[in-house]
Parts: sequence; structure tokens; C-alpha cells
Amino acid sequence: MPEVIFSGPEGRLEGRYHPQKQPDAPIAIVLHPHPQFGGTMNNRVVHRLHYAFHELGFTVLRFNFRGVGRSQGEYDQGVGELSDAASALDYLQALNPNSKHCWVAGFSFGAWIGMQLLMRRPEITGFISVSPPANMYDFSFLAPCPSSGLIINGTADRVAPPKDTLSLVGKLREQKGITITHEQVEGAGHFFENDEDHMAPMITTVQDYVRRRLGEQTR
Repeated sequence: MPEVIFSGPEGRLEGRYHPQKQPDAPIAIVLHPHPQFGGTMNNRVVHRLHYAFHELGFTVLRFNFRGVGRSQGEYDQGVGELSDAASALDYLQALNPNSKHCWVAGFSFGAWIGMQLLMRRPEITGFISVSPPANMYDFSFLAPCPSSGLIINGTADRVAPPKDTLSLVGKLREQKGITITHEQVEGAGHFFENDEDHMAPMITTVQDYVRRRLGEQTR
């Protein structure tokens, strides 16, 4: 998978780009957890999400937010990171101008950034939010949420407690014209540490959901 360097708002951003042969393949970006708590594009969950999308026929880009790895700049409380995500999407779209479907997936802090990106980019047709930290960040900007998507979390998540995720899902489900699907992985913590019992079921759920949505969108 080629390493790529592309221009961001504060200098270059480092990414991994995994194209498909088909020029009209759907595209997805994957956003990593909090930069100040060791989050990078090589996080296990981010890595698995990246390949989950690629296996479904997506051209995929994951990247390091500013100040992480070889990406230039400094942590910016989520404001600059949202701009980084927008730049990544610009880059991905420029390389794939014939793509008809555009998805964003984010894990933890990346889920919060991804949901904000939805509000800016009407071309996003679906989202995956893994372990969204609804207890730490305000998600009230999702009014209305412009796209249907999947929110998935572990029932034993101590970083982003399930009750806060349920509250977020409840608020989003009150909105008209979109469908919020919510799944929980029994016994999983924030990072889906156990590959067989937690990570694999989470990735399977994500792939099943995306596959179903793509089928609906191409009819």
C-alpha cells in the first residue's frame, strides 16, 4: 500500500492510500483516535477498518492528523484536525473523480471528527462511528444529521460509556429522513482488545452494514 504525502492546512500530511482498479470505485477515509493519547493511523481499529472497506471494493485513505508521525503542524483541539480531514477528502476525491459513493469512518476522537465532516460535505453518503466519545465531546452540531450511518460500541467501554452512546443514538433517531443503525459488541472495551471475541465481530458488523447500504444505493 503506497505511502502518500499530501498538502494539508498546516503543511504536509502523511497517509496510506489503497486504490482499486475500477475508476468509479467508492471511496472512504478512515480517521484515527486522539493524537495526544497515542492515536495514529496505524491504530489497530483504524487499520482493520481500512482493510474492511478495501475488501468491499472501496479505494481507501487513512492518514495522520497534524503533529502525528510525519504530518506537520501541532494538535489543534479538533478544529485543525477537522480541516485536515477535509483536506484528506479533497485529495481522495481529486484522485477519484468518477466515484459515486463517499464514506467516512472514524474511531473514538476520529468518530467525532468524522461526524463533523458530515456536516460540511454533503457528498458523504454514509458513515461509520466506532466508539464515539459522546461523554467527552458535544455532538449537538448534528442537527440535522445529513447522512444515515452506523454507530458501534462495546458494552464494556469505560472510556466512552455505553449510556452516553445510547443517548446520542436516541437524539439522532428523532431526526427525519435518515436511519441511524446502532450495534453493540458484547463485552468489548473501547479498543476492542480481544481479536476473536470483539474486533472480528465489530469488523463483520461494519462490513455487513456497508455491503447492505451499497446494495441499496446501486438499485
